[in-house]
Amino acid sequence: MMPKRSRLGDVRGPISNGPMQSRPLVALLDGRDCSIEMPILKDVATVAFCDAQSTSEIHEKVLNEAVGALMWHTIILTKEDLEKFKALRIIVRIGSGVDNIDVKAAGELGIAVCNVPGYGVEEVADTTMCLILNLYRRTYWLANMVREGKKFTGPEQVRDAAQGCARIRGDTLGLVGLGRIGSAVALRAKVFGFNVSFYDPYLPDGIEKSLGLNRVYTLQELLFHSDCVSLHCTLNEHNHHLINEFTIKQMRPGAFLVNTARGGLVDDEALAVALKQGRIRAAALDVHENEPYNGALKDAPNLLCTPHAAFYSEAATTELREMAASEIRRAIIGNIPECLRNCVNKEYFLRSSTGGGAGGYSEGGLQQAHSTTPLEAPHSAGSHAPPSGGGPPPPPVAVIPPVSAVTAPPPQGII
Repeated sequence: MMPKRSRLGDVRGPISNGPMQSRPLVALLDGRDCSIEMPILKDVATVAFCDAQSTSEIHEKVLNEAVGALMWHTIILTKEDLEKFKALRIIVRIGSGVDNIDVKAAGELGIAVCNVPGYGVEEVADTTMCLILNLYRRTYWLANMVREGKKFTGPEQVRDAAQGCARIRGDTLGLVGLGRIGSAVALRAKVFGFNVSFYDPYLPDGIEKSLGLNRVYTLQELLFHSDCVSLHCTLNEHNHHLINEFTIKQMRPGAFLVNTARGGLVDDEALAVALKQGRIRAAALDVHENEPYNGALKDAPNLLCTPHAAFYSEAATTELREMAASEIRRAIIGNIPECLRNCVNKEYFLRSSTGGGAGGYSEGGLQQAHSTTPLEAPHSAGSHAPPSGGGPPPPPVAVIPPVSAVTAPPPQGII
């Protein structure tokens, strides 16, 4: 049985900076293409790919020596998986969700977990508006009628086929969550003539005035007064199945529902019943709780589904990978967690000015820390004291280039 990694005092010091004869190893766990990441990392690290579906497929050299890991969504890292890595200091999820990583266990093991929440904002917002417009103007269904050979010989046929098309101007669009994407949707929706309301209990007062929006302070009020509800909040244990049989009954009869956030926010079975009963006029979903989808909504009427593609464009994908690689680079040449922009378990690495409760990757190792801001957003930053003393840092990770590794000459100094 593999020995467990020590939790606190014995965690290694910072990733070494400056000239070194050997280079830290960074691994892409569940992919092969490193063409975008290499130009960003090649002067500070050896980059390898694993193309693994589970940690059992990862080469022993990566498990023993990798200090950084990049990962998509196809591999899952449980506590037991994380304990297999001997030198891992940072994991960057190439995307915004970290559902496939045991973030708490990573923090206890001294591994910083980061995501990339800033990519694809325009794409998801544009897709959301595209879906909303399709629901209002029934473009998707009308196009399918033409494709299937339906003949429109006069206004009567058009009226029958386009039954349910609605005017946008003056309707209320309700946004659940007003983060990056929610704000982008709000600005776009106003141009189309929507009155935009939002519910977000984590934002300070006054945000609505800066954007010219209407703020409501209960989800029930938003659902009752909105002609179209669009979800943009984060999925967690508190809002799983946020839209369920009970909340659907609180929605205005005949309203539209759009979800481009997380599939688990909507109870598929409850939505299927509401669509069949006509309580929900139509719905558009880019995400499902289980993907690829095959469930209760399969035969539901007035439903438009897309394959979790709202985030995608070539520009967004390049931006996503560049941002993920840049976070790894910051960890290698900087000090974790201060140098990181999107650490989601930063509370495990907080420092105190006295040094008695120092946390983070200081020269003295990792000490137990606590969070004083339980609702702190993953990308927020705080002030931290200099690291306390406690011994020299360990020697840099020595890497013999593994199979599938790409190397470059060693760095000449601190970048």
